[in-house]
Formats: sequence, C-alpha cells, structure tokens
Amino acid sequence: MSLMTKHIENEYALYMDGVSVSFDGFKAINNLSLYIKPGEMRAIIGPNGAGKTTMMDIITGKTRPDTGKVLFKNDTDLTKYDEAEVANIGVGRKFQKPSVIESLSVFENIELALKGKRSIWQSLFHALSDQDHQRIQEILELIALQDQQDALAANLSHGQKQWLEIGMLISQEPEVLLIDEPAAGMTDEETMKTAELFKRLAKKHSLVVVEHDMDFIKALDCKVTVLHEGRVLAEGSLETVQANQEVIEVYLGR
Repeated sequence: MSLMTKHIENEYALYMDGVSVSFDGFKAINNLSLYIKPGEMRAIIGPNGAGKTTMMDIITGKTRPDTGKVLFKNDTDLTKYDEAEVANIGVGRKFQKPSVIESLSVFENIELALKGKRSIWQSLFHALSDQDHQRIQEILELIALQDQQDALAANLSHGQKQWLEIGMLISQEPEVLLIDEPAAGMTDEETMKTAELFKRLAKKHSLVVVEHDMDFIKALDCKVTVLHEGRVLAEGSLETVQANQEVIEVYLGR
C-alpha cells in the first residue's frame, strides 16, 4: 500500500473516485469523484437526471459502476458487496418516503430496528436488556419523539415519521448516512427541526443529504456538491455554488 493510498483511506469515510456507469449507452454517472470525511455533512443538489439517485445506488451496492473506486473507511471496496452487506458494513440509506411500521408504536419501531436484533416476532416477545432500553431512549431523545414513544406510528405527522425512520436507521449504527430529500412534504417548522437534527447527527456520523429545498440546505450550513449529467459541476458553500454561472445556467435558473 502506497503512502498516498493510506493517506486517502485514513482521511475519508466515503471515497468515490473516477466513477462511471452507463445504462443502454446513456452515461448516468460520468467520472464522478466525491470525498466525504468522518463527521462531515454534505448536501447534494442538481436538476432531475443529474445522477443523484444513481450515485446513491452505487454507494449502497444496488448498482455496479463500470469504472472507478468506491471505498468505505479504510480499504473496504463497496462495489464488491450487495445492498444488505453494504448496510451491515455501516452505510445506511433513507429513501424519500418513510417506511415505518404504522401498526406498531414509535418505541416498537426503534426496538425492531436495533442492530443485531432477532426476527420481528423474536424481537417483540423478547425482554429488552437494560442496555437496549437505554439505547432506545437515547435515540428517542435525539429525534425528539420521547413524548410520543407509546403512540402508534400511524398517528405521527409526516415530519415525525421521517424522524422516526431516521431513528430506526441510527439504531443500526451506520457510520455513513445517505438521506434522500428529507424535507419533502414537511412543514416549515419540521424542516428547520430536521436541519437541527442533522447537525446533531453529524457529530457522530457522516451525512450525505440529497435535497431540492434551498432553505433547508441553507439551514444545514454545510458544503454543497452540485451534480449535472453525472459529474460534479461545482462544490463549495451554498452561496458559492448559487453564484456559479454554470450552476445558474443548468439548475438554479430553470
């Protein structure tokens, strides 16, 4: 292992370099490079068809790239694993639509998601250890749902369901979180609360947040990567990329 490779692996939680993938001749991802440090939060923006979803599919093992490196932490090559294996390695993904179990309580949803738990039925009928109980309470406080822990998930607002699913994801102890359009459908108040939640999460996890809501991205106050035609068009603060003429032409000005 070269000193350069060792430096790269130690420095990044997620390392994508020169990644490309084509579908029926269409280059969905075109020589994409993205470097996420431990504890970093990164917002990803770009017009429809820019490659945001395909990028997340590649990171999580759903899609194999044609070329390029996708490394998690040290030298774990994510392209060699499927979705379930990538999740177990430490990369969690949250889709836009929340997928909580509405017939269960908030507490039970978190309990089911705890890393290393048994099957659904074994989990529900197995006495929780003190350590598990404490962990669930910590997660409920983190997502600000401790007062709703006995409520059915079906009775939560859209924003609260999103927070619950993030709590379920956190319970599996991922080191990198990929989150797709979390602010979609939220009230303004829920959107700002979600931004605060993400700032708390970023102290222990690396977050990659795909989003269209510019007010939400502004509240995140993090580095922004703009994708266009499967490649990085611009990177920097939100103010920097919004002032970029290429970005204005392909995205913000539409």
